[in-house]
Amino acid sequence: MKTPWLLDLTAAMVLLVFVASSMPLVSSDPGQRVSMTLVRGAAALGAFCLDGSLPAYHLDKGFGAGSNNWLLQFEGGGWCNDIASCVERSKTRRGSTRFMSKTAVFTGILSNNASLNPDFYNWNKVRLRYCDGASFAGDAQFRNGTSMLYFRGQRIWKAIILDLLPKGLAKARKALLTGCSAGGLSTFLHCDNFKNYLPKTANVKCMSDAGFFLDAIDVASNRTMRSFYTKLVSLQGIQKNLDPNCTRAFYPEPSLCFFPQYALRFIKTPMFILNSAYDVFQFHHGLVPPSADRTKRWNHCKLNVTACNPHQLDALQGRTCWEH
Repeated sequence: MKTPWLLDLTAAMVLLVFVASSMPLVSSDPGQRVSMTLVRGAAALGAFCLDGSLPAYHLDKGFGAGSNNWLLQFEGGGWCNDIASCVERSKTRRGSTRFMSKTAVFTGILSNNASLNPDFYNWNKVRLRYCDGASFAGDAQFRNGTSMLYFRGQRIWKAIILDLLPKGLAKARKALLTGCSAGGLSTFLHCDNFKNYLPKTANVKCMSDAGFFLDAIDVASNRTMRSFYTKLVSLQGIQKNLDPNCTRAFYPEPSLCFFPQYALRFIKTPMFILNSAYDVFQFHHGLVPPSADRTKRWNHCKLNVTACNPHQLDALQGRTCWEH
């Protein structure tokens, strides 16, 4: 049976789904290849990838009953929070459209296979390429010797939206903003702004997949992710693009609003959250980063969660305090 369009809610709500299993989903869908579109008008907005190349997206046009419905998906791929890592990133597909494949394979929620993707197969589907290293939220630049690093994620987001509006997005009847990992975080950061671009009559919702990054204390009693995000927000000029209601509430630590757990209460658009109970990135980089486990006593647990001892499982599930 075909499910309703994300339960067709009329008021903002949060759906938390914690999936403990790490077994991958197997799909027989080979997908379809969709060509890249460079945003030619981005330069006028100062919207550049880290290396100064133009941003891009892939658009698969909708048809039939879905011709006025839109699904936009933020690409994921981590972040860079210092000059060295951003310079390195600018030389890869994570920081430049020059190194990206000029086509993308659309599968899963982007598939045009009605049997595998019954809710969205005939929608206009867009994959937003990620090349700024800050979840499409920064607005700064840095002269690195003779070259320039552009931290322009917020402008990239705006440039892509402005490019899509005359292509039919301005007449959207239903719209879903989504993304995975760092793209899932982008979904939180841009959900209400996305709704503001669309007709007041549009039915707009957002769904973050594996983007609920936690401000948690790691096993060495440090706030590794908070420290990382604080540097990221400062380097890439993100603070001015965070929800002002949130930054006022969390003054004098506005960078906390880069965390979904703090920003969520201020989001007015219906938001759905899908996150694994044992998210690999958060487990390995936020809760048990290498710097917090120099004796490597967590190695077996990190390789296979079923190898975790009871104390480690309790720690992961938040039932005990972190200990050295």
